[in-house]
Amino acid sequence: MNTIYLVVPCYNEEEVLPETAKRLHRKMKQLQKAEKISPDSRVIFVDDGSKDRTWRLIEKLHEKMPQMFDGVRLSRNEGHQNALFAGLMEAKDRCDAAISLDADLQDDIEAIDRMIVKFEEGSDIVYGVRSQRDTDTFFKRTTARGFYKVMKHMGVEMVEDHADFRLMSRRALEGLAEFREVNLFLRGMVPMIGYRSAQVFYERGERFAGESKYPLRKMLAFAAQGITSLSVKPIRLITSLGIGIFLASFFILIYSLIRHLTGHTVAGWTSTVFSIWAIGGLQLLAIGIIGEYIGKIYLETKARPKYLIEERLHADPAQEQAPKE
Repeated sequence: MNTIYLVVPCYNEEEVLPETAKRLHRKMKQLQKAEKISPDSRVIFVDDGSKDRTWRLIEKLHEKMPQMFDGVRLSRNEGHQNALFAGLMEAKDRCDAAISLDADLQDDIEAIDRMIVKFEEGSDIVYGVRSQRDTDTFFKRTTARGFYKVMKHMGVEMVEDHADFRLMSRRALEGLAEFREVNLFLRGMVPMIGYRSAQVFYERGERFAGESKYPLRKMLAFAAQGITSLSVKPIRLITSLGIGIFLASFFILIYSLIRHLTGHTVAGWTSTVFSIWAIGGLQLLAIGIIGEYIGKIYLETKARPKYLIEERLHADPAQEQAPKE
């Protein structure tokens, strides 16, 4: 039997955590009873610097069921991707495979059974993919489709309608650990590992309680993070746009000469003002995009740790490790 770890990043999840723990405990016991996973399998909750009672609840869960629930507390809020990465790295050396899922119970935990079957059939990575988006609003459905199209156009390899609900084998986790960048975008990084993969389709449910941690502002920032972390195509687009404008300037020159020769030089005021504003805006946009990349280079060269672990809760003291990145 394989040892399976569930990795659940948490940020201010005190409203939903008791129900999440209850359902995950029931699912793990069900899988153990069916001998699909080993008794050493467990759940790791990663507290991403929560400001509510999330960590206290994780402590209580560990005290009550130390052989089922582990806890990792980051020293500060590092963001969902870093918290998820921290949990996966904690599980890497203890399990045969790890399954990551959100704490809000929107990911269908019944799909875990099919993920394990795909893993046993030889897949190192199993993606949980939404089968439909009928429950989403028109705005969210449209922006989601647009997001995947833009990411694909920008050269970012992603599985459409997949978030961070996935199974990764130990070999895949070791491959992920080789990615040293500070700016994490796991949805684009995991496909780059390249091992055999499969997909499991499921219907995403409603959030059990609490508020979404990804409003529109954060979703836009997340998309920008993904594009600039994994693709240089925006810079190439600026180059192509610059070449296009340079070629267009010849037509403006011919137009200006014709206007001058026909005695209509004053009439060019509108086109002149428009050109100044258009070129000025384009230059600022280009500087901003290039600046985004330079900023990421700046952060990468500092080689700061992705996270620092303040506290660990694990049933076996012999397996405790020194804090790491």
